[in-house]
Amino acid sequence: MDLKPDQMEYYDHSDLENVDLRPPRRGWMDTPADFRPGSWIYPAKPKHLEYLGMPNPREWSPTDEDWKLPENWQQIIHEGFKERLGKYRSFQIFMDTCVRCGACADKCHFYIGGGDPKNMPVLRAELLRSVYRNDFTAVGKLLGRFAGGRKLTVDVIKEWFYYFYQCTECRRCSVFCPYGIDTAEITMMARELLHLIGLGVNWVMEPVANCSRTGNHIGIQPHGLKDTLEFFAEDIEEVTGIHIDPPINKKGAEILFVTPSGDFLADPGTFTCMGYMMLFHELGLDYTWSTYASDGGNFGLFTSAEAMKKLNAKNYAEAKRLGVKWILGGECGHMWRVMHQYMDTMNGPADFLEVPRSPITGTVFEHARSTKMVHIAEFTADLIRHGKLKLDPSRNDHIRVTFHDSCNPARAMGLFEEPRYVIRNVCNNFFEMPENTIREQTFCCGGGAGLGTDENMEMRLRGGLPRGNAVRHVRDKFDVNQLACICAIDRATLTTVCDYWAPGVKVTGIHELVANAMVMKGQKERTMNLRLEPLEAGAAVGAAGKGEGDA
Repeated sequence: MDLKPDQMEYYDHSDLENVDLRPPRRGWMDTPADFRPGSWIYPAKPKHLEYLGMPNPREWSPTDEDWKLPENWQQIIHEGFKERLGKYRSFQIFMDTCVRCGACADKCHFYIGGGDPKNMPVLRAELLRSVYRNDFTAVGKLLGRFAGGRKLTVDVIKEWFYYFYQCTECRRCSVFCPYGIDTAEITMMARELLHLIGLGVNWVMEPVANCSRTGNHIGIQPHGLKDTLEFFAEDIEEVTGIHIDPPINKKGAEILFVTPSGDFLADPGTFTCMGYMMLFHELGLDYTWSTYASDGGNFGLFTSAEAMKKLNAKNYAEAKRLGVKWILGGECGHMWRVMHQYMDTMNGPADFLEVPRSPITGTVFEHARSTKMVHIAEFTADLIRHGKLKLDPSRNDHIRVTFHDSCNPARAMGLFEEPRYVIRNVCNNFFEMPENTIREQTFCCGGGAGLGTDENMEMRLRGGLPRGNAVRHVRDKFDVNQLACICAIDRATLTTVCDYWAPGVKVTGIHELVANAMVMKGQKERTMNLRLEPLEAGAAVGAAGKGEGDA
């Protein structure tokens, strides 16, 4: 079979496992980027840049000698750099503060899995800092290369494009930085500068254009979303015998529910989406979907602050239009970094909304007083804690599950306990991966921040190696066969990572597990799970189980 670099079967395990950590013979400033197949992402198509009004739309390839940059591209980058140093104090501090202690050096999954020194967070940031020193510091202007400065050349720009699109902005390196340097924000600034001269990747810019046009990254039209939810309802009825009418654009509902569009598109996210629908129906929740705010994900985060602000604005605008009291968010990763770190000051304050209060338990989510938005893992954990769900975890007894802390909910929100609490109440067999690979030290899936496309397969597999090794460890030690997570990108990209590094382990969202365990009022005897797979003997029950009254 003629395999290609965008297929995981193309890559030999022994080649990827034997990571060469020897430094290159030449210094890093003299080692150009190597654009080999499988290690870079296709550039943004001109039609998407034109739609978004972004600079320099054209056809080009990173393997071309001439990238067709604007004639005054150096001036554009210099002025953009200067503007951002003045606008973002954190950026100035991150450029000046690093002492090269090396604490972050071996923390990036791309360096661990690939051995390229420029994927050490300290050196990746140095790609930008070296130009900063040369152009904006007195010592750099006087001493140039002797002070760690270098001029901005076409080769430097190519290096920026290559390595800043080999950063998933996961922030694991920042956990170990004694100065608190957020390397993800350095990557964000670098990408903003690259966009000024028309250097972006299509895997990010097509979703941004789609979301600007339709409200979601995959370009679903309103009637398409309605059809999708009704299709899910048909599958739910086949499994449970219960008919669900998903409320859409319902004015005056108490809660607006927003989730990543990946939940509408492909398995296993679709099963998670069905889980939401079953949960809300069982509770009799007064909520609504929206065909306008139809994506909680925000690829603007991987583009620029302005793009992020524009895409996020629809959530508050739709909440206001529909007259809801607060917003509930689904299982997503980067959505929650945007919500918790930028949303309130970027698009808020949302004074027209109320502090979220569960209509089922009465719990007031004080920590969401500012954003008015609650993560569904928090919402469901609160329901279980108050005994509001009847659960039969034995339905999931064929599953031996571990939990992957998705980078942004973990490191941006500190959301560690609620997902685990939910899983432990809906599954009898839960096993943790090694401590230095979970919670705030969790390893990235290798496909976040717009890197999860197949033409980037070598880097995805290399970046997924640390997580894949940890999954393989619990597979071999505890017979784990499912990996649960609370992120749409994780569900998509970890499927490939597990198939390659830990075959036999499938990926799931936690609300798929909740729905399979939930004993619903009026349900028929459950013989299948949401994947329409037969339940094992003993799990096909009607109304028995742990829940309200005996939790």
